[in-house]
Amino acid sequence: RNYTHEDIVGRHPRMKKILSFLPDIAESESPVLIEGPTGSGKELIARAIHHLSPRKEGPFIAVNCAALPETLLESELFGYTKGAFTGAMRDKPGRFFLANRGTLFLDEISSTSRAFQADLLRVLEDGEFMPLGGTRTLKAVFRVITATNLELKKLVDEGRFREDLYYRLNVVKVSLPPLWERREDIPLLTEHFIRKFNLLKDRSIQGVTPEVLSFLISYPFPGNIRQLENIIEYAFITCKGDVIGMEHLPKDLVEERKDQISLLSEKECEEAEKIRAILKQYPQNRPAAARALGMSRTTLWRKMKKYGIMDA
Repeated sequence: RNYTHEDIVGRHPRMKKILSFLPDIAESESPVLIEGPTGSGKELIARAIHHLSPRKEGPFIAVNCAALPETLLESELFGYTKGAFTGAMRDKPGRFFLANRGTLFLDEISSTSRAFQADLLRVLEDGEFMPLGGTRTLKAVFRVITATNLELKKLVDEGRFREDLYYRLNVVKVSLPPLWERREDIPLLTEHFIRKFNLLKDRSIQGVTPEVLSFLISYPFPGNIRQLENIIEYAFITCKGDVIGMEHLPKDLVEERKDQISLLSEKECEEAEKIRAILKQYPQNRPAAARALGMSRTTLWRKMKKYGIMDA
C-alpha cells in the first residue's frame, strides 16, 4: 500500500512539526537520517517520504542492517554472480540494483562495521557498484534514507561510525520522540489501531473502557508505538465483545504495573470522556469548551494535560 503523511497519527507538537515538513523533505530528494527509539515508526516515516516524493512510482527497498551478518549484508546489497562463493548457483541482483529509480531504506545503519561503511560511502559517491564475483560495475540511482535507534553523532565522536559517511547521510535529519513523550497521542493511536484491526480481522470493536485508556496513557511503553499496536492486537484475540476492557490486556503487562501506578478513578474517567466530547463539539475553540464545561481555560488546560487530551 502507499503510505503518506496522513497515515502517521500524531497531535504532539513535535509530530505535527515533522508531518508539516514531510512533503518538503520528500520533494528535496536529499538523503534523510531518521533517529528514534525502536518501535517509534521510523520505517513508516521513510515510506511516507518515498510515497510523497517524485520517486513514488519506483521501488521502496528496505534492509535491516542489524538483522544480517556482515557477509550476508554485503551480498544482499551488492548482489553476486554465479560462482562468486560456495552456494552461489545463479546470479542474484542486490538491493542497490533493485532500488534503482526508487528509495533505499537502510534501517539500523549504526550496527554496520567501518569497513562496510567505507563500501557504502563509495557507492553513494560514485553511483555505481560491483556485485560480488563480478567483473564490471553497475549503475544505480536511488535516494537513500537511513535510520538508527542510537545517536549517530555520538558514535562518530566515539570513532564507531565514519564521519564522512555521517555527513553524507545526515543532509536532512528527522528525530522521532518516544511514545512516553507524546502521551496525548495515545488515545488517537489506540483508535487508529482499533480501526486497523477491525478492517484486518473483520471485527467491529467500538473502543476501550476509560480504565484501559487511563492505563495506556500512564504506561511507559519501552517498545513505543509497536508495543501499543501489539497490545491492541492481543486484545482483539481475547475480547469477544465490542469494547476492550482491562481483562483483555496481556496479564503480565497489567501485573507489572499494578503496584507502580494509580489508575484514574471512575469519576476522573467520566470527566476525561466529558472533556473529550465537549472539545469535539467546539473544535479549536478552547474558551467556548471551557465555558460549556463550567471551568476556566487554565483549569481546562491542566485537566487536558492530566488526561492526555489534545484539542479536537
